[in-house]
Amino acid sequence: MGDYIISCCSTADLTEEHFRSRDIHYICFHYELDGKQYPDDLGKSMPFPEFYAAMANGAMTKTSQINAEEFEAYFEPFLKDGKDILHVCLSSGITGVINSAMIAKTNLEEKYPQRKICIVDSLAASSGYGLLMDKIADQRDAGLSLGELEQWILAHRLEVNHWFFSTDLTFYIRGGRISKTAGFVGGLLNICPLLNVNDEGKLIPRSKIRTKRKVIAAIVERMKENAANGADYADKCYISQSACLEDAKAVAALVEEYFPHLKGKVEINDIGTTIGSHTGPGTVALFFWGKRREG
Repeated sequence: MGDYIISCCSTADLTEEHFRSRDIHYICFHYELDGKQYPDDLGKSMPFPEFYAAMANGAMTKTSQINAEEFEAYFEPFLKDGKDILHVCLSSGITGVINSAMIAKTNLEEKYPQRKICIVDSLAASSGYGLLMDKIADQRDAGLSLGELEQWILAHRLEVNHWFFSTDLTFYIRGGRISKTAGFVGGLLNICPLLNVNDEGKLIPRSKIRTKRKVIAAIVERMKENAANGADYADKCYISQSACLEDAKAVAALVEEYFPHLKGKVEINDIGTTIGSHTGPGTVALFFWGKRREG
């Protein structure tokens, strides 16, 4: 148990306190806001309300993934300390960051042939990725070896269900996920798209639902349909949100009402600056363990 560390990217969208309490290490993505670069460091360099307010006021954002040199500099102290590494990457359906991690792995294993570095694709994003990391910490604490834990992730990662909705289509249009015409019509009709992450780790539109009230009910219906053991679901549930905390609380209240056996209260996190650069404000995401994701 003590001969390896578990690690992820900051895009798992958990708090600093959560990462520390579970002994999960992380490396930061980067983003630009109106041309100035910042680390995606869980809101420390720029508080989330300030970031989303800037976006709402027209600031331009751009994200950049972690390069191989950064991964090498991040991994090497663990190897020097005699630790092996299990690093779980943000979904390859969203970013190519796993390629940088693999280059670093190859270079460092030549330098430290006695050490092992495992790189795994989470096929997950935001606090769904965080929910996976939290369960990985449980399995580590239960005594799984590095190899056993790698196999466990590959067997179970698609059981993390991701459902998202947005009440502001501005940044989905800007990023090309929704056409300008569809966005214009959607705005007129007060449409809130409902999306999920599929088995390739890609974000897929699933439904167009009119009004916030109806989409809040619909996202909880998806959990009712897909959660492990249905109404008897007894695991953790996470929500992440971008400058729409009251909407997230409304979803959490419905989840807690329908699922009385949850493992603790629903945990609400902020959507971090990397993923938030693409969603903008107004997005709520719901994550839970359940049926294996499909295409």
